Amino acid sequence: MKAEVIVPDDYRPADDEPFMNDTQLAYFRRKLLDWKSELMSDSKETIETLQDNTRAIPDISDRASEETDRALELRTRDRQRKLVSKIDAALRRIEEGEYGYCEETGDPISLRRLDARPIATMSLEAQERHERREKVHRDD
Repeated sequence: MKAEVIVPDDYRPADDEPFMNDTQLAYFRRKLLDWKSELMSDSKETIETLQDNTRAIPDISDRASEETDRALELRTRDRQRKLVSKIDAALRRIEEGEYGYCEETGDPISLRRLDARPIATMSLEAQERHERREKVHRDD
């Protein structure tokens, strides 16, 4: 088992260092774990709020408004639940040594893209091709 790499708080992956070296992997692992922790905390708060705010509202307009707000909140949490699954998949790719490489071409995904979207599984070019193909098939 590898020794844990300490990443300075001001570290940013750079193109002039070896791609997906131990420091970069530790940086992205920490970034993903922090993101997941934030999402899980938000989710817990939502559950508590929904449980606390269960009350009978006599005015039908107010009740409809509150139900709409709840539905929106639940949709948001569902998207976040899916995002947590993608974060878990990215963490697995780090452990398996596949993180940072395009699943379509096998080429490295740019560090700027990974820093902006650490769950990315495709290079920008491959993602654009994928979205163009998806749009063409969706229009049929």
